[in-house]
Amino acid sequence: MRIAALGVLGAAGVAASYFAAGPARFWVNWIIWMLFLASVGLGALFLIALEHLFIARWSVPLRRTAERVSGLVLPAGAAFVAALFCLPVLYPWTRPEVMHHPLVAGKTVWLNIPFFCVRTLICVGLWALSYRVFFGGSLSQDDTKDPAMNLRARRFAPVFMALFALTVTVAAFDWISSLQPEWYSDILGVYLFAGVFLAGLAGVTAAALHLQDKGRLPGVRGDHLYNLGALMFAFTVFWSYIAFAQYMLIWYANLPEEIVWYKARVEGPWLPVILFLALIHFVVPFAALAARDSKKDPRRLMWVAWLVLFSHWVDLYWLVYPELGIGPRFSWPELSFALMFVCLGLAWMKRQFTLGEDMPVGDPFLKEGLEFRL
Repeated sequence: MRIAALGVLGAAGVAASYFAAGPARFWVNWIIWMLFLASVGLGALFLIALEHLFIARWSVPLRRTAERVSGLVLPAGAAFVAALFCLPVLYPWTRPEVMHHPLVAGKTVWLNIPFFCVRTLICVGLWALSYRVFFGGSLSQDDTKDPAMNLRARRFAPVFMALFALTVTVAAFDWISSLQPEWYSDILGVYLFAGVFLAGLAGVTAAALHLQDKGRLPGVRGDHLYNLGALMFAFTVFWSYIAFAQYMLIWYANLPEEIVWYKARVEGPWLPVILFLALIHFVVPFAALAARDSKKDPRRLMWVAWLVLFSHWVDLYWLVYPELGIGPRFSWPELSFALMFVCLGLAWMKRQFTLGEDMPVGDPFLKEGLEFRL
């Protein structure tokens, strides 16, 4: 009831912000939060696909948790569809006068409203289908104990990997890059992928630790947690490398159509934001998880997981919010969006935690997974 009350309060503030703060600020906040929800869900789906592709055993006891977290792609998909109404408000390429720009005119085949809507609907549909294939098959295996489900999931995993790479890259270019249509980056898709998988890992880790604390994951030990912590540590470094590589290449080339993106995000009032982002997205998680034993510590993993989730939101905020042409803002409109979407996510996860058993009891490799030792 408390979550519902806060969610209703947040929704009321969100509705009021459309009129009080203006449509542009409303839709910018909407895009940030829809990308955040999608990131956690898609990152969890990617973790599931990795397990099936490499026939991992250690993660089998944690797979149901990842499958439940991946369900966030459904409310995120609904948010994507709703966000299609923001195109004329936020995206300059929807205005005829902008399309005469020489760097934008050549993109008209890609940047037009009908094709944009089709691409978004295809991406959302593929995410929902992938969730259904992985989670639906796993739930049915609880009853049938059919080992053929593992083979079907293993065959679908590389297909999902290709779809994941394609749809995440399309989403990055459509919803982030095209906010400034003359700008482009060859590795923006990889940058977003790193953040998406890191957010998914953090979401699965936080959910698993919550269930373990409630006594709902018996047999999950420090050895299982260590692998989650090691993956978070590795992708913290990977995200930082990609972020630095993108900035360094654009800084070194010094092309006007490229540096305009960073000038709006590293100068003036946005400089403290990017420094703060580097601190919470790399320095703190790297230091917290560098020691071997730290990756087995539930308390440390929990706060690092929540920090990684928060840092991913800050990353999306830094990518999208400067398009308003103002400095950083976090007042009642942003707080209302945070309340509504966080409460929506928590309520959705509460529902997800009631679906099926807490572990994939029909998986023939569950026993081997529970016996996993480093």
